[in-house]
Amino acid sequence: MADTGGTPDASAPATAPAGTPAPAPAAEPAQHAKSGPAPAPAPEAKLGPKDRRKRIADRVLAEGQVSIEDLVQELGVSQMTVHRDLDSLEHQGWLRKVRGGATAAPNALFESNARWRGNEQVAAKEAICAAALAIAEPGQAVIIDDSSTALPLARSLASRGAYTVITNSLQVINELAEEPDIRVIALGGEYHAAFNAFLGMSTADIARSFRADVAFLSTSAVDNGHCYHQAQENVLVKRALMAAARRKVLLVDHSKFGRQALYELAPLADFDLVISDEQLPQEERDALQSLGVRYELATEGARRA
Repeated sequence: MADTGGTPDASAPATAPAGTPAPAPAAEPAQHAKSGPAPAPAPEAKLGPKDRRKRIADRVLAEGQVSIEDLVQELGVSQMTVHRDLDSLEHQGWLRKVRGGATAAPNALFESNARWRGNEQVAAKEAICAAALAIAEPGQAVIIDDSSTALPLARSLASRGAYTVITNSLQVINELAEEPDIRVIALGGEYHAAFNAFLGMSTADIARSFRADVAFLSTSAVDNGHCYHQAQENVLVKRALMAAARRKVLLVDHSKFGRQALYELAPLADFDLVISDEQLPQEERDALQSLGVRYELATEGARRA
């Protein structure tokens, strides 16, 4: 006969009395540092060529110059890749390669990018355009080229009355496109992103078909009584714009004097007026006077009615 009052079989699971809470599960053993380091964060995805070159261009234009070594470290690519990117950006006119890096500053062969130029000599350019504004009479047909110097003039015209503005500058077109009193005639042709403008032979041909009251232009360099530019495409268009206007006004700040560029645009004597700023050195003023060039010096901060 089976013994029913003895000790339960040790191999059988113990059964808790009814109503007793179940015990908490045993905690998992903590992992110790010796079990291995925490996984490293995933590396940042490398940029494609287009995004990489945009980052390079933005940095050069913001800082003025950058070294190849810095770009290699920042972008995580080889020196050969950085060189290829700089070659491509130089070909497009965004920057100029120099030993060990790249720069946005101009020289005799390279005209700096439109974004870079727009941040240079801002106060002087605004003063020059304030003086030029007195020449542009409401109702006239006015030519404005793609220079950063003339851009403040375009922005001021809308408050002066009705004008017809002829331009090859995409920025001027965008500035004036929605102004009800301004009629904009855009000179098409091949678009050059580095200059934010339409340039070349076809643009020059279109420009010559117009006749305007006054043309406001600028240039990259003034030396020995002549003005110069680094890009042949710009020279072609600027000469055509000069030929299309009854009066020609050169807007050029003091930093352009004594600078060199490859292609001659025109003698200063071909302009009816040269407007610069009061920082123009005395020797340059004397040279203009000896050449019989009519010039005016604008005062920074002065306002014109």
